[in-house]
Amino acid sequence: MPVALPDVTTYPLRLASPLAVFFAAFFAAPLVALVGLSLRGADGGFGLSQYAAFLGDGFSLGVLLGTLWLGLKVTAACLVLGLPLALVATRAGGWVRGLIILAVLTPLLTSVVIRTFAWIVILGRQGVINSLLSSLGLIETPLRMLYAEGGLVAALAQVQMPLMVLPLMTALARIDPSLWDASEALGAGRWRTFVRVTLPLCLPGLIAGSVLTFAAAISGFITQSLIGGGQMLFMPGYIYQQAIALQNWPFAAAMSVIFLVAVLAVVLGFNALGRLARGYAQT
Repeated sequence: MPVALPDVTTYPLRLASPLAVFFAAFFAAPLVALVGLSLRGADGGFGLSQYAAFLGDGFSLGVLLGTLWLGLKVTAACLVLGLPLALVATRAGGWVRGLIILAVLTPLLTSVVIRTFAWIVILGRQGVINSLLSSLGLIETPLRMLYAEGGLVAALAQVQMPLMVLPLMTALARIDPSLWDASEALGAGRWRTFVRVTLPLCLPGLIAGSVLTFAAAISGFITQSLIGGGQMLFMPGYIYQQAIALQNWPFAAAMSVIFLVAVLAVVLGFNALGRLARGYAQT
């Protein structure tokens, strides 16, 4: 009589209890406390006065929209620069691929503070770029790149580039190379092969990299503060200002909740765009 073997592909739900306890203690509980604090009014009662104060203030809404727009620009820059790099790393072999992977992973081994100070040296009025352009006779006065949005986007893009390249490399590595050969053999050029074959198949990595890069860029307090200076204000610095400098904790908590909801809305937009693109690719 045959003996029934246990199903090794299923596991009891209690094995997830340590993770559930950790999640509840260090994420759910602080989030509930944050929401509760944001509902505290100036008179000591509870209500939505803090949210109304933020949403009714044009300056605060401008800071929120500017922060989201900064994240989108950094994500676009990382995508434009990271996708070709991931393609080269995937299709190259031997030491070239290893060198590219090393170049991508090396920044992760360096502190964000150190990398940001390096960008201050590069972008300053007497920095590397201005000194080079001046020595070549291309400029007479130093360019203003530090404490400017262009310099901030460049610094954030370099800091967050591994978060875009690594998911793209993982997705591209799963594509069968014979698909590229078959597409070219059927008469499709490299651009059409990229649009109709490569891009749809690497969409999971593209969406994952975009979400990671966007979330890291808009919350990069150190880089935003050092490169942006006091002339540009974004949500992390604005929340820090309200909580630490002004001791307005309920308003800072309301700002944090609104910021979280806005970021989640953008992430859902990325996911919806990915589903729409996959549907278009299958038609």
